[in-house]
Amino acid sequence: MAPVSTLLKPLRHARLWLGLWCVALLGVIAVCLIPPPPLALPPNSDKLEHFLAYFVLAACAVQLFATRRVLGAVALGLVLMGIGIEWAQGALTATRMADPMDALANTSGVVAGMLTTLTPLRDLLLRLQPR
Repeated sequence: MAPVSTLLKPLRHARLWLGLWCVALLGVIAVCLIPPPPLALPPNSDKLEHFLAYFVLAACAVQLFATRRVLGAVALGLVLMGIGIEWAQGALTATRMADPMDALANTSGVVAGMLTTLTPLRDLLLRLQPR
């Protein structure tokens, strides 16, 4: 397995950024599995929340990881995480239910976030570093 330093972009505090991204991953998992707050939201508005959460995770991965191969693995991992969370909501919780449309919204967010590799935003974190 390659050292972490070769998998990540040459960021000043690469391990810190990686750690923050991992905390965000854990945060998404936790929020998806705890009982939902009693909010009166329009029907299916949670699909936008799913899309945005996975878009942010994927777009942040684009900022961190150096190669297409690693980004492909991360994208696959995020899609599988989204599907796994939906399964867990249906099988392991009494307050949530599995919804295939949520998994689709998650996957759409991952694809959109990964598409930031095709824009100048792909190296935003590198450009924001002090020289």
